[in-house]
Amino acid sequence: MNPIRIAKNWMSYRRTLSELGSLSNQALADIGVTRYDIRNIASRSFR
Repeated sequence: MNPIRIAKNWMSYRRTLSELGSLSNQALADIGVTRYDIRNIASRSFR
Protein backbone atom coordinates (compact mmCIF):
# COMPACT_ATOMS: atom_id res chain seq x y z
CA MET A 1 0.00 0.00 0.00
CA ASN A 2 1.15 3.50 -0.81
CA PRO A 3 2.61 5.41 2.21
CA ILE A 4 0.82 8.61 1.18
CA ARG A 5 -2.49 6.79 1.03
CA ILE A 6 -1.85 5.27 4.46
CA ALA A 7 -1.11 8.72 5.89
CA LYS A 8 -4.28 10.21 4.36
CA ASN A 9 -6.38 7.35 5.68
CA TRP A 10 -4.84 7.74 9.15
CA MET A 11 -5.60 11.47 9.16
CA SER A 12 -9.19 10.71 8.14
CA TYR A 13 -9.45 8.15 10.95
CA ARG A 14 -8.14 10.63 13.54
CA ARG A 15 -10.41 13.41 12.24
CA THR A 16 -13.46 11.16 12.46
CA LEU A 17 -12.54 10.10 16.00
CA SER A 18 -12.10 13.72 17.02
CA GLU A 19 -15.31 14.97 15.45
CA LEU A 20 -17.51 12.19 16.78
CA GLY A 21 -15.79 12.29 20.15
CA SER A 22 -16.56 15.98 20.52
CA LEU A 23 -20.31 15.41 20.15
CA SER A 24 -22.49 15.19 23.24
CA ASN A 25 -24.12 11.91 24.20
CA GLN A 26 -27.48 13.39 23.16
CA ALA A 27 -26.18 14.39 19.72
CA LEU A 28 -24.71 10.91 19.25
CA ALA A 29 -28.01 9.34 20.30
CA ASP A 30 -29.83 11.54 17.77
CA ILE A 31 -27.77 10.04 14.95
CA GLY A 32 -27.98 6.52 16.37
CA VAL A 33 -24.37 6.19 17.53
CA THR A 34 -22.99 5.30 20.95
CA ARG A 35 -19.55 6.18 22.26
CA TYR A 36 -18.71 2.50 21.91
CA ASP A 37 -19.40 2.71 18.14
CA ILE A 38 -17.07 5.64 17.44
CA ARG A 39 -13.89 3.61 16.89
CA ASN A 40 -15.68 1.16 14.62
CA ILE A 41 -17.11 3.96 12.54
CA ALA A 42 -13.75 5.74 12.35
CA SER A 43 -11.96 2.53 11.38
CA ARG A 44 -14.07 2.36 8.21
CA SER A 45 -12.28 5.49 7.01
CA PHE A 46 -8.89 3.83 7.65
CA ARG A 47 -9.49 0.93 5.30
